[in-house]
Amino acid sequence: MDNELLENHKRYLERKALYSSLGYDVDKERAFILEKVQPLYGDILEAGTGKGHFALELARAGYSFTTFDISETEQAFAKLNLKYFGSDAQVDFRIENGESLSFKDKSFDIIFSVNVLHHLTNPYKVVDELLRVLSFEGKLVLSDFTQEGLVLMDKIHASEGNKHEVSKTTLSDVEQYLIKNSFKITRAQSKFQEVLIAYYQII
Repeated sequence: MDNELLENHKRYLERKALYSSLGYDVDKERAFILEKVQPLYGDILEAGTGKGHFALELARAGYSFTTFDISETEQAFAKLNLKYFGSDAQVDFRIENGESLSFKDKSFDIIFSVNVLHHLTNPYKVVDELLRVLSFEGKLVLSDFTQEGLVLMDKIHASEGNKHEVSKTTLSDVEQYLIKNSFKITRAQSKFQEVLIAYYQII
């Protein structure tokens, strides 16, 4: 195994340990999201690869899927991480801007976006794009931190000398937007994660 792979995995473990020291179990929280959105079917898209925590959970569960991120640096970390676990072949990694995706209309049946919303400058523009590429039989799964989760993230970023920027648009705001656009919503929540699942209303 090459040094780049090992060094990347070491950084991944250090990050997980930092989360864990503050009471946040990355694997448990990702498994919670996956459990709440069953069943999964068809073509799956992850919006916002980040460091690959959720991508790894999906791959470990045996799914093949497409994942995109705007940051080549973040996605390179994720790609190496999945490669370490032998799961990278299941994943089509793409560099995309969530406000203007290259995918065709209605091309995905399940779309995940985990802990991305609070980072977005134009969240509704991204949501509209995700809805454009969601099939009529599909599910849009948006998950973000609870207030307790955001406090924890503030601590993590502060410990690394950074400030955790958070958008004013909340998951509840997006929920109302989706309801106005005739979507049916179901919700789930753990201590640190809120999960919103949106379906097209069948009239």
